[in-house]
Amino acid sequence: MSKQEKIDWLVDRFFDDSLAAKAVLEQYWNDDRLLQELHDDFIENTLSNYYLPYAVAPNFLINGRDYTIPMVIEESSVVAAASMVAKFWYSRGGFHTRVISTEKTGQIHFLYRGDADGLRYYFEKMKPELLRATGPYTRNMRKRGGGILGMELVDKTADMPHYYQIHVRFDTRDSMGANFINTCLEAIAERFVRPDIEIIMSILSNYVPGCTVRAEVECPVEELYKDDAVKQAEKFVKAVEIARVSVPRAVTHNKGIMNGVDAVVIATGNDFRAVEAGVHAFAARDGVYRGLSRAEIEGGMFRFWMEIPLAVGTVGGLTKLHPLAKLSLDLLGHPTAEELMQVIAAAGLAQNFAAIRALTTSGIQKGHMKLHLNNIIRQLDVTAEEKEFLIKYFENRTVSHNEVIKKFYELRKKI
Repeated sequence: MSKQEKIDWLVDRFFDDSLAAKAVLEQYWNDDRLLQELHDDFIENTLSNYYLPYAVAPNFLINGRDYTIPMVIEESSVVAAASMVAKFWYSRGGFHTRVISTEKTGQIHFLYRGDADGLRYYFEKMKPELLRATGPYTRNMRKRGGGILGMELVDKTADMPHYYQIHVRFDTRDSMGANFINTCLEAIAERFVRPDIEIIMSILSNYVPGCTVRAEVECPVEELYKDDAVKQAEKFVKAVEIARVSVPRAVTHNKGIMNGVDAVVIATGNDFRAVEAGVHAFAARDGVYRGLSRAEIEGGMFRFWMEIPLAVGTVGGLTKLHPLAKLSLDLLGHPTAEELMQVIAAAGLAQNFAAIRALTTSGIQKGHMKLHLNNIIRQLDVTAEEKEFLIKYFENRTVSHNEVIKKFYELRKKI
């Protein structure tokens, strides 16, 4: 079917008002035909575009360099919080970040029912040949300083009968490297297989504990709050510790971190699902799901930091295809993958700082609902005058959905 035929098929079968449904789909088409065709080709059965707000968070000082960070997210207050926190830390030395490691992995999963020693001998004998089998695919990556770092045979028979892995380690430089890794793995598997070895699958892993970045901030405790700084700082540290020992709190704590992380990952055309999966697995790496950030007070200094895994790229994929992803990377000064890891980590830490600071002082809803007020008002189909009245009315009052609705209907009755 053509795109138009697909839309007709859909709206005729699933919507009572097919014309209205069709109009919604078509109103988000891009007027630039070539740009729309580009978007149509990203995935299959494309009918329309689903827009999310594209914003920037200024004031970030990261390792002594100024950044304005692109963010794509629909949630109220995230961009405002990141910008506010960036400004707060700007005069206190900013964010200090460093990449700890950049190793990514993939596995060939297979079954073998013979003698384990015989398999180990075969693997060690074949290893040089397995590496040569990837030669055509690793040549360009090796020129950029990356490639295959090593491979090991892993005995998993204690977890599943006859189950083994070939665990391969990679450095993919500035690309996220999914296609590169999978291609290499399949080439190795094809060369490794023999009648008594049954290959199940060959696939990269989004669990990347060897591809991590650290972000941190610090300042004298008395600079952290205007009033009762020591007590408030201690309260902040306790809130972070709670996320280390309480799973329900840890999940929401880390979600706040990912508000900042995902927004930059999406803006730069990277795979936020892979990043999410890797980060949450990392949070549970010792068998208990924990909050990812840490805080301490020592010698009169407040320190707040986190280490997270981030497998991202600045070449390949959508980074050069999607116009806004390309613009985002231009805005960040054409970063390498390692530089982008550090920017993303700073955004995540900033978001987490904002959330904990709000939770332990005024509460999370005060600022969030103020920013959410516009979304509530939009649902009411208000006039310009009614919108202005409602915004002014709630300027110094607690915002809740019910209270806004109530005030709106009171206003309408008066009119």
